[in-house]
Parts: sequence; structure tokens; C-alpha cells
Amino acid sequence: MGRYLLKRLLIGVLTLWVLITITFFMTKAMPGSPLSSKNVTGSTLKIMEKEYGLDKPVLQQYGIYLLNVLKGDLGTSYKKPGTKVSTIIADTFEPTLKLGMVGLAITLVVGIGTGICMARVKSERLKGIWLGGLTFGVSIPNFLVALLLMLIFGVELQWFPILGLDSPANYVLPAIAMALYPISAVSKLTATNYQEVMKQDYITMARAKGISNWTIVFRHVLKNALIPVITYMGPMVALLITGSVVIEDIYTIPGIGREFIQSISNHDYTLVLGITIFIGAIIIICNILADIICSIVDPRIRESM
Repeated sequence: MGRYLLKRLLIGVLTLWVLITITFFMTKAMPGSPLSSKNVTGSTLKIMEKEYGLDKPVLQQYGIYLLNVLKGDLGTSYKKPGTKVSTIIADTFEPTLKLGMVGLAITLVVGIGTGICMARVKSERLKGIWLGGLTFGVSIPNFLVALLLMLIFGVELQWFPILGLDSPANYVLPAIAMALYPISAVSKLTATNYQEVMKQDYITMARAKGISNWTIVFRHVLKNALIPVITYMGPMVALLITGSVVIEDIYTIPGIGREFIQSISNHDYTLVLGITIFIGAIIIICNILADIICSIVDPRIRESM
């Protein structure tokens, strides 16, 4: 397993390097200087570019940036002079992380719960309604869900506040909007694998031994049925805890997704690169952790590694 994890880690580092490289050269391909503005004259602009190292050849800038990243230095914001990119990320990630954890809790409880219920229910009408709900959940874009929730429950009914994250009630609408798609996916995965596991011979044998249904469900069925869900949780958790760019913008949440949008609009390329690296690293780490959890739940996976 150690070799497998080392291999995954090396692939993750390579992926991150490719991501940094593509993003770096894409920002350099943008027309104009990221420091230019109406209040900056030609001579002042040259002085500022020299201060930020933008007067050097692009390949040299790329080499310097990679060395700084290896040292843990993501640079200084162009539009917030004197402010480190790492500081901005730390400040904006906290509300995004809180919202993401709420969305994750909703996803796991509702997704796994409804999946198990639908796998056990025998009514074809209920299953049809459930499948219709899943289709709706995976088809509608989350920004549209966010707008509908805001208009219905925030503006018309005024049940929940719709701006910022000042109180627990502020988390409800954006968390639901973020979690709808993952809930649908987790529910479908849980139901499908639950039904498959229930058909296995060892479940029949456990029933023949007189083991109670609840013991079979919790000790045998869920342990195997949730492995694909855990695998899916890697990218799902990364998506939730790094935030939804559009949802944060709709609900005016001062998170990392909203900061990312603003950094692109402001041509703050060091901040764009820093947030890209940060999000990429989280995705890689979450996928590796999902593999580790799967190997703990099912030793057969660890042996195959």
C-alpha cells in the first residue's frame, strides 16, 4: 500500500505542476500589464513591474515562481500591495470551509439515508418519484438552484437570510444549493450498491444463521455498499470545501470562490495562481485520503494495492 500511495502522491505532484504551468502561461498570455490602471503612468508602471519582477523574460519569471512555490511563498497580490497571497487565501478559506462542511454533512445524511430507504422500499411509485428527483438533482445547475432558493425562501417567504454568513440561518440556502448534486449522486450510488450487496451469497448465509437484519445491514451491507460512495467522496469533498464560485457570488459570501472571481476580473494573476494551486492541492489530498479510507474499510483493496 505504501508504494501505491507514493505513486498517487507523485502523480498528484506532477498534476499540480502541470496545473501551475498551464495557469502561469495562460496569465502571461493575457494582453496588457496586470499593474496597469488609469492612475499609473508609463514610468511608474515600469518601476512597479521591476519591483514585482515582471520586467524579466517569461521563462525566468516561471523559474523564479516555481522556486518560490517550493519554499511555500505564493507571492504578493498585485491589487493589494503588501498583502501575501497566502494571507488572502487563509482569510477567505475559513467561510468557504464552514459552508462546505455544512454542505458535506447534508450530503452524507440525506444522500446515504435516502439511498438506503429507496433500496429497501418495494413501492414502484415511490421509486419512480425518487428517480425523478435524482434526475432533477443532477440536471439542474447549482447556480439556478441557488437563485430559485433565494427567490422563494429568501425574498418571497423570507424564511432565511440571503446575504453573507452572519448567522446559522445564513448557511441553509447556499449549503442546500451546493449539496443538491452530490446528494443525488450519493443517493444513487448507495441504492445501487446496497441492492447489489444484498444479493451476495454471504448475506444469504448470514440470514440463514439467524443474524438480525440490523446487524446484517450495519456490519455487512453498508461496509461494502459504501465503498463506491467513499471513492466518490474524494472529489466531492474537495468540491464542497473549496466552495462554489457562483454560489458564493450569488449569496455575497466572502469566500475563496468569490475571491477567485474577483482576482480574475482584477487581473491579479499571483492571486489567481495561488488559489489555483491551493484548490488543486486540496483535490489531490482528498482523493488520496479517499483511497486510504477505502483500504481501511475493505482490506481486500489494501491487498490489491
